[in-house]
This record gives sequence, structure tokens and C-alpha cells, in this order.
Amino acid sequence: MEGIIALLIPFGAFAVAGFAIWTGHQRKMIKMRGEFPTAHGADAERMREELKYLKDRVAVLEQITTDGHSSKQLKNEIEQLRDR
Repeated sequence: MEGIIALLIPFGAFAVAGFAIWTGHQRKMIKMRGEFPTAHGADAERMREELKYLKDRVAVLEQITTDGHSSKQLKNEIEQLRDR
């Protein structure tokens, strides 16, 4: 029994050290990929609003490019959108 405990103590130390190295690596990988934990509360609401705003902007830009206006009309529409 004492022999088993003597073997488990160093194994436990190596296991803890390995786990610490692994979790540090996982954090670095998450930062590199730009994946962050799900936001809650005010941050989540702000991100939803910003996403909706950007989707609306893309929809307007798609409409402008597919309407077939002349270049002068297109220039005027872009200026109107910038003034918003």
C-alpha cells in the first residue's frame, strides 16, 4: 500500500502540471481564433444591436448595388447614407 501511494504522489504532480499547461494552451488558442465565451447581460444586448445595425447596412448596400442606377444617382445615395 505504501508503495502505491509513493507512486501516486509524483504522478499527481505531473498530472496537475500537465493540466495547467493544457488549459493555458487552450486559452491561447481561443484568443488566436477570436472565440470568446458567450456574453451575458448588457454586452450581449449591445452586440445584438450592433449586429442588427450591420446587417441593415449590408442590406442597404446590396440594394444600392443591384438597383442599376446611374453613377451620379449612386453617388448621391451614398452621400445620403453617410449623412445618417
